[in-house]
Amino acid sequence: MDNKKRFKAKIGNKDFTLIGTSSKEHMTAVTKILNDELNKIKGQVSRISDEDAAILLAFNAISDQLDKQLELDELRKKVSEK
Repeated sequence: MDNKKRFKAKIGNKDFTLIGTSSKEHMTAVTKILNDELNKIKGQVSRISDEDAAILLAFNAISDQLDKQLELDELRKKVSEK
């Protein structure tokens, strides 16, 4: 069964139609966080292009994801040692 849904989001100054299985509430929350982070980067770096801000945001997101994965791996290791 195909549970994919369409979700319209305005990210930065562009409109996107995203397709996925997440709830509308989840997609709305992700869109808000993404726009907040983009605005924070643009506020910290003067005259940054939208593309460069998006690349920095992606870099930060992947860095955070890697940190969380390392934390999870450590927790799993501790649990399996007990």
